[in-house]
Formats: sequence, structure tokens, C-alpha cells
Amino acid sequence: MTLIAETPGTTTGAAHLADIAASAAWDSRIEPCDDAAVARMEASAATIAKHLASERPIYGLTQGFGPLVLYSAESEMEQGSSLISHLGTGQGRPLSPEVSRLILFLRLNSMRRGYSAVTPEFWQVLADLWNAGYTPVIPRDGTVSASGDLQPLAHAALTFTGTGEAWVRGDGGGWTIRPAREALAALGAEPFEWPVREALAFVNGTGASLAVSILNHQSALRLVRAAAMLAGRLAALLRANPEHYDDGHAVARGQLGQHTVARWIRQELPDGLVRDERRPLQEPYSLRCAPQVLGAVLDQLTMAGDVLDREANGCQDNPITYDDQVLHGGNFHAMPVGLASDQIGLSMHMAAYLAERQLGLLLNPATNGDLPMMLTPRAGRGCGLAGVHISATSFVSKIRQTVTPASLTTLPTNGWNQDHVPMALNGANAVADGLDLGWLTIGSLALGVAQLAVMVGDRPSGVWAELAEISPPLDADRPMAAEVRAARDLLDRQAAAELAEERGDRR
Repeated sequence: MTLIAETPGTTTGAAHLADIAASAAWDSRIEPCDDAAVARMEASAATIAKHLASERPIYGLTQGFGPLVLYSAESEMEQGSSLISHLGTGQGRPLSPEVSRLILFLRLNSMRRGYSAVTPEFWQVLADLWNAGYTPVIPRDGTVSASGDLQPLAHAALTFTGTGEAWVRGDGGGWTIRPAREALAALGAEPFEWPVREALAFVNGTGASLAVSILNHQSALRLVRAAAMLAGRLAALLRANPEHYDDGHAVARGQLGQHTVARWIRQELPDGLVRDERRPLQEPYSLRCAPQVLGAVLDQLTMAGDVLDREANGCQDNPITYDDQVLHGGNFHAMPVGLASDQIGLSMHMAAYLAERQLGLLLNPATNGDLPMMLTPRAGRGCGLAGVHISATSFVSKIRQTVTPASLTTLPTNGWNQDHVPMALNGANAVADGLDLGWLTIGSLALGVAQLAVMVGDRPSGVWAELAEISPPLDADRPMAAEVRAARDLLDRQAAAELAEERGDRR
């Protein structure tokens, strides 16, 4: 696979982000810079050299970092080492290898844009190591994402000097952690030092928060797709009023997400479905308004995806070169990523909450058509899905605690310099945690749908037959935690396949 397209916006944001995630996979390859990219990078480096020759100040090269910009600096190599060394303060569990590879992929894409004064030769060294599988271990905590994600990117940079640790992938696909120097040696590579202009270009970027947010965005899209599938299946099994999902509602209102989700729900309804006369004309909101709720979530994810797509195709460095000038500014401030990430978390929560409410609907005789409480065939002796629902309620509560917008928690730091910060990686990590719980909520609802199918005598096919194998009839109470996880994984895979098929149809 190649790097991201030179011209952003050639596909929709969501589809383009899927391409980006796929392009950073383990078996992908970054192609060498083409002639146009080499020319841009060489022109940028020449602009810096000309600026230095005229003895004009340049942040990080002739001056110190942050509030130390007031002081002059002399050694480019010493400055590069100082930059990544003093930022080696990250803590916490490491980001996943998949995230780490995407981080490097995004930084390489940014640096080849020709704004960062990175030489093509240095860029190629990094690209060759990425292609060989070199994957730094990056701690996830400790950055404010203001001058970019300084700490995680500095830890990544330090591993190329032989400091820290790297992920090593085994023949079976599993990952282990090894000292960085050993991982480099296994690839026949020597540790190297970072010149300051390349070090600045690498760490002054939003690569870490952006990488986590892109993967969160893709997971949230799959979650919405899975939630729509479950809503349609639930409506079909209950023989709810199919008018709720008629396209006329979306046409009348004009909301694109609602139109898409209603279509997804209708795909799960049998042809000619007629409302069971025992069902209310208007179902409770969790079922009736599923297109409106999930559609609104989808629209928010679409907007967030467009922002992340533009960020992935841009340059987030400081300073940059532009039209033969050296410009000092703040492109490394991760506010676009931070707000997009916050919105992903808030939107995902609403989809998970809807799923929990639908689970509550189908476990209550007042709303499930006088079926047994908790869908147990042994009422009194058995508890059915009571435990599953209690856990799902806990998941939603924890999601609410987890996805509180990180942009509301900003604190000034770094002397007088970083007096406004976005906390974008903090937020993206929290959203990732929330998504884990959101998917468990989806798995919980899936178990309820599986048991409902048994209760109404449905003979499932396709993915619903696979779900029935995961969660067979509840003849007696049993621990169901593993079934929730298996159902989650099944719905995740199916949603991914459905979305991939739709992307293929649009191209």
C-alpha cells in the first residue's frame, strides 16, 4: 500500500479514514517518495538553510524550546538529542502496536508534504524501518497535545536511538516487547541520532491523538452499524410497526444519517412485515426512534471523520516553510483532533445507551409482548438475562464517566508558553476505553435478541444463525460473560463487512 493520497477529499472522510487505517496495517508498505515529494522536501530544507545563512532566528534551531525560546542555541545535533530526551516522561500502559504503527505512518505522511524541512534521505531511513516492521513501544499517558503529542512521539523517536522498547511480531502474529536496541539489531539497523529539524518535525505533531482517534472513529462507525442491525432484528422479531422505519420520515426531515440508518434497519425486516396487533401503534422511543438517534450519531461521526481526514492529510509542524518563508505558528495544537474525539465519545455513548434501553424493552413483559420477565423460561427458578442487563447498565454508566469531554479539563502548563492546551490524547484514550464498554453493551443486547428469537420460534439464518450458536436456548441459567464477548466480536466483524461492502459499492 502507498501513503495517503496527495489530494485530500478524494473520497468521503469516513471511507478515506478506513483506507488510512488499512494502509498502516502490519503487511502494508510505504512506497518511496515520488519526484514531486522529493522536490518539495528539498525546497523546504533549502528554505531553512537560506534562513539560517541570513542569521535570522528559527525556533528550535537557533533558539531553545518552549519558554526557553528566549535563549540562543548552537548545536543542531545537541538540540535534537535534548528535545527528545527531556520529553521522555510518558507513563502508563503502552499504546497498541497497531496504534504505534499508525502513528509513525501519519508522521511520515506529514513530513513528506514539504513543509517540515525534513530531508528525503532521513525520511527514507524511517520509512525503511517501518517497512521492515520496526514498531516503537509508546506510553499513552503524559501529553497535553498542545505542541503536538510531545511525550508519546518523543518516546517513539528515542527508540530509534536505541533507548526504550519496541514491539516485535512473532511468526504466529503475536506481539512481544524487546529492548529497542535489540529490535533494531534484529533488523540489521544501527541506532541513530536525530538532527533537531527532523526531531522537531517528528514530535511537533498530532500523530498520537490522531491515530487513536482514527481507530476510535472506525470502531464507532462499526458500532452504529451493529446497533442498526440489532434494532432491525429486534423490530422484526417483535413484529413492531414497520412504519417507524419508512424512508418517508427521512425524506421529510432531510437528515442524511437518519436516511442511512433507516435503510440499514429495513434490511433486517422481512418483506411484507405487518405489525402484530398486540404491539402498540407507536413503540417506545428506544425502538421507534432508532433511525433518528443512530442517524444523529452517524451524522456526528461523519463530521468528525471529515475533520480527522483533513488532519491526516495536513502538516502539523512548527515552524513550517511556505513560499520560501519560515513561518512560526501553532499548527501542532491538537484542538481539531481533540474536539472531534470528544464528539466521537459523546455520540458513541448515545448509541450504546440506545442499545441498553432496547435490552430493557425486550426483558420486560410490559414491552416485550407478555413474554417472560428477563426472557427466562424458568421464571422463579431461573433469572434469565437479569445479570446481562445489570452489567450492561454498568457499562453505560462507566461510558458516561469515561467520555466526559477532555477539552473541558484543559490546564495551562510549560511556564507562560502553553497556556491553552487541548488534552487530545487523554480524550482519545478515554474514548477508546469507552468504546470497549460500548461494544460489550452491543454484545449484551445481541444475547437478548438471540433469546428473543428462541421465545418467538424464529428460525434464524446468516449472521443471526451464528448468533444462535453463540447463545443457545437458555434452558437453565449459566454464566454468559463469554457469550457477550463472542456476540460482540461477531457483530463487530459483520458490521465491518457490511461497511466495507458499501464503500466498495460507492467506488
